[in-house]
Amino acid sequence: MSEHIGTLPNSHLAADTICAIATAPGGALGLIRVSGLHALAATSAIFRPNAQAGRQAPPLTERRPYSQTLGLIVDGEETVDEVLVSVFKAPHSYTGEDSTEISCHGSDYILQRVMRLLLAQGCRQARPGEFTQRAFLNGRMDLSQAEAVADLIASSSQAGHRLAMQQMRGGFSQELGKLREKLLSLVSLLELELDFSDHEDLEFADRHELRALAQEIERLIGGLADSFRLGNALKNGIPVAIVGETNAGKSTLLNALLHEDRAIVSDIPGTTRDSIEDTVNLQGVDFRFIDTAGLRHTDDRIERLGIDRSLSKIDQASIVLWLLDATRSKEQIEALSAQILPRCTDKTLILLYNKADLRPQPDPQASEFTEIPDGFPANTRVLAISAKKQWQIDRLEQMLIDTVRLPEISQSEIIVTNLRHFEALDHGRTAIRRVLQGLDDGLSGDFIAQDLRECLYYLGLITGDITTDEVLGQIFSKFCIGK
Repeated sequence: MSEHIGTLPNSHLAADTICAIATAPGGALGLIRVSGLHALAATSAIFRPNAQAGRQAPPLTERRPYSQTLGLIVDGEETVDEVLVSVFKAPHSYTGEDSTEISCHGSDYILQRVMRLLLAQGCRQARPGEFTQRAFLNGRMDLSQAEAVADLIASSSQAGHRLAMQQMRGGFSQELGKLREKLLSLVSLLELELDFSDHEDLEFADRHELRALAQEIERLIGGLADSFRLGNALKNGIPVAIVGETNAGKSTLLNALLHEDRAIVSDIPGTTRDSIEDTVNLQGVDFRFIDTAGLRHTDDRIERLGIDRSLSKIDQASIVLWLLDATRSKEQIEALSAQILPRCTDKTLILLYNKADLRPQPDPQASEFTEIPDGFPANTRVLAISAKKQWQIDRLEQMLIDTVRLPEISQSEIIVTNLRHFEALDHGRTAIRRVLQGLDDGLSGDFIAQDLRECLYYLGLITGDITTDEVLGQIFSKFCIGK
């Protein structure tokens, strides 16, 4: 069982039996979940199993775990619906408690009627995330796995689904567990030295081994923390900013990538005065495209605000598509390089020569469309396209996929996707760096042990070995009801 700080929110929950509709409205079937000490009795009170071979079927309380029973939900003598009830018994259920799941027809009237009958039997309407919260409190999963449940439900891409599944199965937790074991062994040796503080020369923790292990822990924590940028992008969509001068064809390109007329296209310069965002899934990865206002000198105060916002969108993006008019690309590069290039030092920059079809006998392999201009980063990619005729748009899409390098993310690789986890890892990395600095400065074991304990604390915040009421309330309030 996890070690928690303070009183858990609603710590009396174990005495309550909760129920909730777990399916979205409008479907052919609906599911109601019941969990708690009296889940079986409450469900049995409103359920009449079908007779088996002419004899009375046993009540749900006497049913074997993982069994399903066909029968009727009744209100007195009135039949509400024919249902299938699944039985799960503690501790081998999702929540670790006695639980039932009632599969009925998806009519909102039927679902609400069954809920009222359960409430009349003493059940309580579950709060958002309360089933998963109980699973955490009962030791069925740690906190990072519980958060992965919400990520799995919200996943809209293959990449997001894969990362959530890996975390829910405990890949991240296992990695953190190994780190905590190493830290605990260090702390125990250092604290043993404190027990013999009257022997000043006595050292149980060899300082060379301690340094080597602290360096390894710093490397592992740093690797996890540094993976957040990719993980957050895969989870929420890779942000791609489309930038360039007015009338370069940015809105046309956005429409071509989205395969719909999302942005207004006009020959009038400055049509787009604010950013437009939409998401497209390419081979299992969500890309969040941002069409920005055209960059140019203007005295129009409103347009100027849009241009300032365009520059800020470059800062937020992981990939920048700089769209050039192929008929006048050199002057556009000279005009905008000072604004765009300094913002792309740590990003993928793809230089797109749009309207290449307007050039005489356009050749996508021509040197002017393949060579990186002077002053551009060495990893800049170049491509000639026609957004209007959707020429080479498929190559651009493949270039975006190759940029993410999703195939390199193996099943065993740990990618951090949660901001709370990243912040805890970052604090833990700072603490372990203080350990290394303390060893360099020759600090005593008690100071080094304090920094090691702080690193342990932050890793414990991720898994829920250490947590607070406020953290739990914030996490589970974001779940949907019924999960």
